[in-house]
Amino acid sequence: MPTTYNNPVYPYRRPAELDRQDIRHCPVVIIGGGPTGLAAAIDLAQQGIDSVLLDDNNTVSVGSRAICFAKRTLEIVDRLGAAQPMLDKGVTWQLGRVFFQDREVYDFNLLPEDGHRVPAFINLQQYYFEEYLVDRADQLNDRIDLRWKHKVTAVDSRPDRALVTVATEDGDYRLSCDYLLVADGANSRVRDMLGLESKGQVFQDRFLIADVVMKADFPTERWFWFDPPFHPNQSVLLHKQPDNVWRIDFQLGWDADPEEEKKEENIRPRVQAMLGEDVEFELEWASVYTFRCRMMDDFIHQRVFFMGDAAHQVSPFGARGANGALQGTDNLAWKLARVLKGQAPEALLATYNTERQHGAAENILNSTRATDFITPKSRVSRLFRDETLALAEHHPFARSLVNSGRLSMPCRYDGSPLNGPDAEGFPAELRPGSPAKDAPIRLDGQPAWLLNRFGDRFVLLLDGGVSTARADALAAELDQLLARRADLDLVIVGPAPHALAGLPRTIVIEDADGLLAERYGLHAGSGYLIRPDQHVTARWPEISADAVGEALDRALGTHLADVESHHATA
Repeated sequence: MPTTYNNPVYPYRRPAELDRQDIRHCPVVIIGGGPTGLAAAIDLAQQGIDSVLLDDNNTVSVGSRAICFAKRTLEIVDRLGAAQPMLDKGVTWQLGRVFFQDREVYDFNLLPEDGHRVPAFINLQQYYFEEYLVDRADQLNDRIDLRWKHKVTAVDSRPDRALVTVATEDGDYRLSCDYLLVADGANSRVRDMLGLESKGQVFQDRFLIADVVMKADFPTERWFWFDPPFHPNQSVLLHKQPDNVWRIDFQLGWDADPEEEKKEENIRPRVQAMLGEDVEFELEWASVYTFRCRMMDDFIHQRVFFMGDAAHQVSPFGARGANGALQGTDNLAWKLARVLKGQAPEALLATYNTERQHGAAENILNSTRATDFITPKSRVSRLFRDETLALAEHHPFARSLVNSGRLSMPCRYDGSPLNGPDAEGFPAELRPGSPAKDAPIRLDGQPAWLLNRFGDRFVLLLDGGVSTARADALAAELDQLLARRADLDLVIVGPAPHALAGLPRTIVIEDADGLLAERYGLHAGSGYLIRPDQHVTARWPEISADAVGEALDRALGTHLADVESHHATA
């Protein structure tokens, strides 16, 4: 099959550990150089933590694989310093169309409002995404030791550390680490080594992915067909990618032979029937897959942390795999950094499991529902689906019941033990546990974006439109708080009195179009505390330094350490 992409080959380097007798100890070792492992290493590096990243290959992924990157993922990768090449290369889209048999049923818009730095979705082949993350990791090579062709052959998980045995072409060596992060995929060898399971459901259906190179008149939209004339009684999904590559997913049925279906002589007639006899195309890559929705009971095993597909797996419809994985690294890195620096108790790390079990369960629920709708397994469920599609053409209420893959949405950590106080009068979508929303701002008179002011550290977002007397009193409180809390920055929505604007680690921004105040429900003296992963941890109609300090302690899990200590004493 021809290809539009030349996979880069990264160099193997002989490890220094082969020349020493002792076992080198590292803060963090990461297994797996795919998107999850790379993102974790970059995130930790930006927060001052060194890691060794081990991958048993020496290139990026083969085939497009994950292609739909959601707005929240792009915001995370923007914080990691790698989003711009994705935005430059990717195909931006926000419109989708749903077809039933020979007609369009309805369309939808995923981001109808303006005023966001990144779009609702881009389509980009996974190999480009990985390449951009490798480029960013190379920029941080003073903290990221990225090792290609280093295969982990054994893992020893202990209560106080983890050890790995690594095989190379020059011999084996061992590493010890405070924390081992595992991102070695759905068929995780490390999970098997430790005798752990990922439990769930395998759906009895098969799907063919065909990446086709062609110049076509299809718009850059997500098109999904139920029971189309060119592929009756099944479903088909079409997406455009860069380089004139189009992803087509064909439902095949459980009885299909995967090896036969992957042969080009069997793929071509399916694609030609869909596109028309006069359309010329080349087949770039093909794969047959089966839906699996499963997750581990616990993502933490002593000092070993499972991430991405190694921890949880969903079906491709809804684009929840890679997007969910990046939300996981986003959740873990800041907590790990603070524990390793002695800024938070080890009990904070347990909330990675708490919050991301919630996120994984949400993704699996949506993925399972989509799979049930796309592949009905009984006459009754098939009748329900077809009647819902017929109604959706004319009745908006029925469109909410159509499920061609509920597309990835940012997870809200409702009920998290790290959430601080809330108050009435604020938008519900920015309650504690929710990811912050972007808005256009001006900084030093220049256009900028709000989310670029958040991340890696705690940030207090404060509406500075208070009286001079109130500003003087609040500035005195906050000055003491900032002196005690080196991990806290202050972002003031101006104009702001001099007493506030002159505080250390403080910037004053302008609400360029009024969207910031609208989206956050801000008014004079109100504010939000934002976590290093850009999630809201608390908000107040009237800021006080004492309340902010208490919310910071809670976000760092100090109350969890107290509970842990009490249990240990008892």
